[in-house]
Amino acid sequence: MDPFDAGPGGLLKQPKSVWATAGASVVAFMGIGLVDPILPSIAQGLHATASQVSLLFTSYFLITAVAMLVTGFVSSRIGGRKTLLLGLAFVVVFAGLSGTSGSVGELVGFRAGWGLGNALFVSTALAVIVGAAAGGSAAAILLYESALGLGMACGPLLGALLGDASWRYPFFGTAFLMAVGFLCIAVFLKEQPRPARKTSLLDPVKALGHGGLASAAVSAFFYNYTFFTVLAFTPFVLNMSPYRSGAVFFAWGVLLAVFSVVVAPRLQKRFGSLKVLGGSLVLLAADVLVLGYGDHTTAVVCTILSGAFIGVNNTVYTELALGVSDAPRPVASAGYNFVRWFAAAAAPYFAPKIEEWTDLHIPFVVAAVTAVVGALVVVVRRKALTHEAEEPEPKHATEDGVAVFAN
Repeated sequence: MDPFDAGPGGLLKQPKSVWATAGASVVAFMGIGLVDPILPSIAQGLHATASQVSLLFTSYFLITAVAMLVTGFVSSRIGGRKTLLLGLAFVVVFAGLSGTSGSVGELVGFRAGWGLGNALFVSTALAVIVGAAAGGSAAAILLYESALGLGMACGPLLGALLGDASWRYPFFGTAFLMAVGFLCIAVFLKEQPRPARKTSLLDPVKALGHGGLASAAVSAFFYNYTFFTVLAFTPFVLNMSPYRSGAVFFAWGVLLAVFSVVVAPRLQKRFGSLKVLGGSLVLLAADVLVLGYGDHTTAVVCTILSGAFIGVNNTVYTELALGVSDAPRPVASAGYNFVRWFAAAAAPYFAPKIEEWTDLHIPFVVAAVTAVVGALVVVVRRKALTHEAEEPEPKHATEDGVAVFAN
């Protein structure tokens, strides 16, 4: 069945509960790139350095990484609907508080609470969408991936539009939109059956004992360092107004969405997942290196272009993590994300520090090296990672009521 079909079970004929969850997912993913265009404005408004402001990403993703061990534990006990609402409530509260911050320390702390809420919501959203969807999971998963791409694209745009008046407004705007999402889910989404087996806190860590899953997680760790060097450090290098920076990262997000949802599956079908992933990582390394050493126009072009490679990588890594081991998909994805999100926390902190210790170019050299290391892990561990190719049919997305914090 074509998931774009407008007939029953197609993308356009989903229940209101699915659309409500997908809509809230868009806003949740917007929160990741929301602060990109306003990082220089936050630094100026709170009299902070680039490395201090970059901690907004570090605290957010550090909590997200640790929360990967908690989300399955929580949702398997209170159910998907309540987990979504709990996560949204956290985001509404802490996004609103972020807008009231009087110091960079307060803002970093509030972003940590926001990260916990986002982890609870996003890690559960795919399972809920698939469980509530009509006509199977194909259209539901496509809808979720589209929500992810749209959110990553629109986050910087919203940050620019509201942040041009004040760096505080994007936080208030996000809190308002997530409050609307809370109400929609509360009204339209019914509680789904809880999984027969409750997930323990250590299940995701135990799942990493599988060589293929551990290899995917380690490779993704190095890749994520590159990804979040681009996302968190490049705005300071571009040094543009919120509108211009927002436009750059909107274009970046559009490429990310298109290559994640449309291009990556076609490349995988033609060349195979591991060849696509290895090639894309090497191309990303080259792109980041040129970004670091090029002039301003080159840096803008390479920043936008990186969205294409990141979109491909995100899709392939997610499929590898979910298909390479025999662990339930939610447990495998939690273990995988537990490892890789630590790099997302590290890069925003170390990139500006490396610049302070050396010069502007070296953070991008390091990011290029980490992308190559990620590709080398794929090459060296290709036998352990080929289990995914042998079992093309993915396991059911709602085995334990929680799904991947995709991409």
